[in-house]
Amino acid sequence: MTLSEDLPPKAPVSLNVADHNIKGDWVLFHPVYTQEELHSVEVLHREAKTLSDKIAYNFVRLLRWGFDLASGYKHKPLPPNANQMTLDELRRDGYLMDEAQWLRRILFLESIAAVPGMVAAALRHLRSLRLMRRDCGWIHTLLEEAENERMHLMTFMTLKQPSMLFRAAVIAAQGVFYNAFFLCYMISPSTCHRFVGHLEEEAVITYTRCINEIEAGHLPMWTNLPAPEIAKDYWRLGPDAKFLDVIYAVRSDESTHRFVNHSLASLKYATDINPFALREPDMTVKGKRIGFEREDSAKFIEESHKILQEAARKAEL
Repeated sequence: MTLSEDLPPKAPVSLNVADHNIKGDWVLFHPVYTQEELHSVEVLHREAKTLSDKIAYNFVRLLRWGFDLASGYKHKPLPPNANQMTLDELRRDGYLMDEAQWLRRILFLESIAAVPGMVAAALRHLRSLRLMRRDCGWIHTLLEEAENERMHLMTFMTLKQPSMLFRAAVIAAQGVFYNAFFLCYMISPSTCHRFVGHLEEEAVITYTRCINEIEAGHLPMWTNLPAPEIAKDYWRLGPDAKFLDVIYAVRSDESTHRFVNHSLASLKYATDINPFALREPDMTVKGKRIGFEREDSAKFIEESHKILQEAARKAEL
């Protein structure tokens, strides 16, 4: 395991929301991925082991069903004669979605996905104030997750301005979800982190399917679409980066949130240290493992301390 390649925002920053000429619209650290890491993500699922795990997973399944219905999401297996059908025929018969349908789904998904990290960070922050003691490193990781999901939304917003009806639906969904998650987190933080872990499993599936659709030529408008400038700046993509590269980066982010939240759900909320407060594993770990169990987190923290001690020793020489 190596230290994650986290980078601060470039300075100076400029902001022009009106035409999306945005650079540096973030302040927290975030991973920047190598090509190997971008292709290391696997679709994984953690089996529910306890009653709270089962509650979290079944609620995600219910939420996924409702979201698929509301967003018109389709992913039927292609028919045997798919090679003889045109793209329009496959879309008309409900086998494929077009770019506008994909974008509508992604925008709604990301507008909601940024809620849990902010809620959890706020409640951890208030708890630290009430108890008048340190937080064991959870707050910053949760804030980083919330900002990362918000940056996904800002990136995809460069492709589409949602209608007033869409915005109204987001406001309604956000109001319900924020308050529900707030109350649930006060009752059982571990269940909520498990819920987010399962939610991110679904996000990895969604973006993996999107990548497959682009690479199969089923989304021709996105095949050679240049990456938005905000995405190039945020993920440090090359000047010739394509929209497909952005989807790979977003999927890697979702895999990180999957790993982190399943790991946090396995900790003791009141006493355990966040293993990712000092560093994170790279994507060859986060993309291929569903998360740390409690003993794995303790071992990872010990390794982090050894790395810091070794770095301090070398600095003294």
